[in-house]
Amino acid sequence: MKKSRAIALLPIGVFLVIYLGLGILFEYGMNIEMGFYNIPIIVAFMVAILVACLQNRKVSFDDKLTIMAQGLADKNIITMLLIFLTAGIFVGVVGRSSAESVAYFMLSLVPARFAVVVLFVVACFVSTAMGTSVGTITLITPIAVAVSNASGFSLALCVGSVMGGAMFGDNLSFISDTTIAACNGQGCAMKDKFRENFKIAFPAAFVTLIIILVLSVNADLGGTVTGDYDLLQVLPYVLVLIGGICGINVFLVLLVGIVSGAIIMLSTGQIAPTELLSGMGSGASGMFETSMVAILVSAMCALIREYGGFEALLKGIRKVFKGKRSGQLGMGLLVGAMDIATANNTVAIVMANPIAKEMSEEYDISPRKAASLLDTFSCIFQGVIPYGAQMLVAISAVTEMGGSISAFEIIPNLFYPALLLVSSLLFIFVIPSKKEAA
Repeated sequence: MKKSRAIALLPIGVFLVIYLGLGILFEYGMNIEMGFYNIPIIVAFMVAILVACLQNRKVSFDDKLTIMAQGLADKNIITMLLIFLTAGIFVGVVGRSSAESVAYFMLSLVPARFAVVVLFVVACFVSTAMGTSVGTITLITPIAVAVSNASGFSLALCVGSVMGGAMFGDNLSFISDTTIAACNGQGCAMKDKFRENFKIAFPAAFVTLIIILVLSVNADLGGTVTGDYDLLQVLPYVLVLIGGICGINVFLVLLVGIVSGAIIMLSTGQIAPTELLSGMGSGASGMFETSMVAILVSAMCALIREYGGFEALLKGIRKVFKGKRSGQLGMGLLVGAMDIATANNTVAIVMANPIAKEMSEEYDISPRKAASLLDTFSCIFQGVIPYGAQMLVAISAVTEMGGSISAFEIIPNLFYPALLLVSSLLFIFVIPSKKEAA
């Protein structure tokens, strides 16, 4: 049996104090816009690793370096890093203009009464195809403002629908950094995690759609929203989406997306060859911080595990959460707490991964279920916290369009994250899996 030492968890506490403390100071004390995202998260993790290296004087520094290196010597870690970079290149190649094309195309097909329904459905599709909730919100929120101004729908309802749809895709997309982190951290295939996730996410999305439809029936409608669209640009996203659902190797799927995207963008004159290469580089560079965080967290957690920190944490978890289903809730609340502290669902998953791996063995939770829980609960919390990037970007986009809205106006209209929590709890405690029911 490993020795249990609670003090070994100190590096995680140091990181949270630095990141959360400075985030609160910048955001609310100094009123710095997007204060949490002005903190160099890599520096905060470096300080935490330094604290870990200063602990346990019985282990030499060279041995500590070996322990950290062994923490990185994992197939899943390398796979995660490569997928991060490849997904970044894909987004860099195809660009993000197709999101507007999808929105304006669907708005041209349906009556104005269903404009908010269109916003939610488009946000679901775009975020699933692009793998980014923040990118989806950045692109679709200006259209949501236009829909609100033209039709008379509540601005909070329009923006909340976009944010809900964005979190749907963030949770399910094969190229989302949260999916990549959860699947590779728990050692499960993306298609397996998708199937596990879909049965939880789809009911929540369906009920959200019903609620929006009910609210739309009594809406006082005005004009319509129109814009230019080019559906050919959507093809690479569709190919990636279909390939992922079919279970094709993610690298092959992304390669198809990159090649098809490059051909379409070049042949239609949307981009020059030099700009295409620059886009590839920018897309990959955009994943560098996430990749470095994954590396640093793996190294830090290797030391914490060696010192007995995880055993101490599991000991505390065992006292509170007893049984398999209770353990699943504990895993969800663990990543949720990490997300509240970091305001970044990818970082929350990366930090929770090694602990969740230990919990999976302790509570007999399958890798696909663990990956699903980590991704789902991180998206639930990330989708509603007032200081999260998604909320801040949405408010900023509204402001740039000449509007005004607060987080507390949007939160009551975030139907999807709330229903996703309800659906998750139902599938944990009420609806058993086939294996449990057998």
